[in-house]
Amino acid sequence: MKEILEAILAGDSTSEDFAALPVPDAYLAVTVHREDTEMFAGIPSRDKDPRQSLHVEQVPTPELGPGEALVAVMASSINYNTVWTSIFEPVPTFGFLERYGRTSPLAKRHDLPYHVIGSDLSGVVLRTGPGVHAWKPGDEVVAHCLSVELESPLGHNDTMLDPEQRIWGFETNFGGLAQVALVKANQLLPKSAHLTWEEAAVPGLVNSTAYRQLVSRNGAGMKQGDIVLVWGASGGLGSYATQLALGGGATPVCVVSSDEKAAICRSLGAELIIDRNAEGYRFWKDEHTQDPKEWQRLGKRIRDLTGGDDVDIVFEHPGRETFGASVYVARRGGTIVTCASTSGYLHEYDNRYLWMNLKRIVGSHFANYREAWEANRLIQRARIHPTLSRTYALADTGQAAYDVHQNRHQGKIGVLALAPTAGLGVRDLPLRARHLTEINRFRDR
Repeated sequence: MKEILEAILAGDSTSEDFAALPVPDAYLAVTVHREDTEMFAGIPSRDKDPRQSLHVEQVPTPELGPGEALVAVMASSINYNTVWTSIFEPVPTFGFLERYGRTSPLAKRHDLPYHVIGSDLSGVVLRTGPGVHAWKPGDEVVAHCLSVELESPLGHNDTMLDPEQRIWGFETNFGGLAQVALVKANQLLPKSAHLTWEEAAVPGLVNSTAYRQLVSRNGAGMKQGDIVLVWGASGGLGSYATQLALGGGATPVCVVSSDEKAAICRSLGAELIIDRNAEGYRFWKDEHTQDPKEWQRLGKRIRDLTGGDDVDIVFEHPGRETFGASVYVARRGGTIVTCASTSGYLHEYDNRYLWMNLKRIVGSHFANYREAWEANRLIQRARIHPTLSRTYALADTGQAAYDVHQNRHQGKIGVLALAPTAGLGVRDLPLRARHLTEINRFRDR
């Protein structure tokens, strides 16, 4: 790995230089083990500790197949699917790998007793397989996490509808929390030249997810003038939704849980903010019963902030805790678009407020290649900025995942893989200088 890192840090190595470098037989990676899947049995989700289940170890370099690329990973990040994988919820990910392994001899590589996780990366292409022409060794890239086969006609209008659609590093092996990753070539996107490796690594999954969910015609189709309720607006997903709303001429109503998180939203340019803890919202009376009066109170608070308007779009991802309120507060004919369920995936809501008011619930899951490309282009043009708050070493990934699990973070948490220190990888200094304040907005929070 030393020669590879030296070539990357040199900054002037050619494609031929990288092609001549030997690919290592093994590399350092963050894994979970099949034998550990019952280690947290009987323990409440909140008390399950990723530091106990995540391993940092040497693994063999996988065979490179057609249409694929091996990437030297400089940095990665923690997503909530990292937490799910580490605590084996809602199911252990080895079932995904087993099913994928049965689809083809090449896919069998993924069905192993260990799972290399991680759904983000920034790095440099080392090798490309047969049939790859758009990318070459030495290209500086980031990766989005959609892995598709596209052998079925069902995915050719929207690749997210492909029956064999999977999330790389979660439902496939050889993910980005490692020194080397295996991706399909159509997962690659250009790295933003004004960002460091760790800054470039963190937007991939969440920015693309927020783009499809909020902007794309496959999601809510946000337009200028819309009012958008953003739950967790300072978090890894919500911070990008807030930026997309502001940049697209919409008005975000940011729901947060502390003064510090409210300050982050204001620094992004948002003005309408609800601190749900300070204002004491309790949407559930007990484990089984929601409180419609709290939905009504939230709706009134929103109208107070907006000058009497209800929200056109609810950007949903907490799930069970907030979903009943989300359905209630959307305007007549409004849209609740949901992509996750971090507080629980068994949702309950009063359907009268949906059908009688002609509202829509739209399910949204990651993004297709075009949507991911458009979302990344906003990063490249410095219209959307990374929300990196802290960076860990690869050896400390367990602690990083624990912090996300316990909601101790703001924005996104980065992880250095091959990069020896933070702050490396910037190629466009003038563009960075123009946007340094925005880039550093989440630092050390």
